[in-house]
Amino acid sequence: MSVETYIYTGDEPLNREPPLEQLIAHFITEKDGFDRNHSSIPVINEDAHSLQVDGLVQNLLSLTVSSLATEFPQHTVICALQCAGNRRHTMRTQLKEVQGIDWFDGAVMNCIWTGPRLRDVLLRAGLKIREGKVQTEGEEQGHVLFACHQQPTEDDSYYGGSIPLARAMRVDADVIIALKMNGKPIPPAHGAPIRIIAPGIAGARSVKWLDKITVSETESPNFYQQRDYKILPPTVTDGEKAKEWWDKVPAIQDMPVNSVVAIPANDSTVELGEDGCIEVRGYALPSGDHGPVDKVELSGDEGASWVEAEILSAHGEPRLLEIPKDVGLKWAWSLWRGRVKAEKGKGKRVLSRATDKGGNMQVECPEWNLRGVAYNGYGEARNLEVV
Repeated sequence: MSVETYIYTGDEPLNREPPLEQLIAHFITEKDGFDRNHSSIPVINEDAHSLQVDGLVQNLLSLTVSSLATEFPQHTVICALQCAGNRRHTMRTQLKEVQGIDWFDGAVMNCIWTGPRLRDVLLRAGLKIREGKVQTEGEEQGHVLFACHQQPTEDDSYYGGSIPLARAMRVDADVIIALKMNGKPIPPAHGAPIRIIAPGIAGARSVKWLDKITVSETESPNFYQQRDYKILPPTVTDGEKAKEWWDKVPAIQDMPVNSVVAIPANDSTVELGEDGCIEVRGYALPSGDHGPVDKVELSGDEGASWVEAEILSAHGEPRLLEIPKDVGLKWAWSLWRGRVKAEKGKGKRVLSRATDKGGNMQVECPEWNLRGVAYNGYGEARNLEVV
């Protein structure tokens, strides 16, 4: 199934992505974001909803949406959320068949999220796991499990995921319990009334419709942590072989550095400028917590030569929302544009590659994996006719 042509009826999980030209029209994704769900969208009464905090904590907590908004300092983060299967279509068509929804290049959104830090909530609960097991701040052992029990999913009785406790407790990791998206209450499709936002980590861990947080010595036992969203070795070519590997392969956490050519589109006709170049635009994403992307390069000769693109200012036009100037862009995407030399003719290709602040550079082509996740080969616009 192509998510570009998917029509949502309300009966099945909502999974769709916008056209790339719409997606990169604004730095902040206020409209036309992607949707990824493993169940239908629950309707939750915010006034009756509560978040339970349990597990290896000294104090069990039951927090209302109101208490999360008023009893804890509120923190804002600009974060690009990305499905682990973003760009799966390219791995499927350019390398080999994979398992999973046929995501193209638009399973990502860049939004402003606001809510209390997860760290502050866990500090109120008190971490039993710290006793005699922590060496220094930021080295806590264990995991923080997130769950939504509002309804069953396609493959489990609830949806769950987890991140390392050390990541959750880092102040600079900016993990929050989000109450607002782009300054407004979170829409139902994106997790209302509360969801986790874990910047730099695969979107599968930013659990929507959050109702439970558990501190544990082990990661989430949920299907989507244990039997999905993992990079299986290339020798695993079918579901039967995968059964031998699920417990041997770690769950995806940090996503790799990436870039996508949004304009021109594949199979389009582009006009050569007087300078012998064509204009190219797209987005780029940093690797994990190594952001932001500070360089994007373009090639019109199959990688023989590269020219640097311009990283567009997040505080300039075009934009729909004002961006808080005191909020960093470490976790955000970078929108870029550039001009690259090209020759007239059919079957031409333009490539992009990104490098983030941590020095991570996008690869030409990653290894194939059965689930088609974490694809970060060079961005490309294929089969262009240059006139």
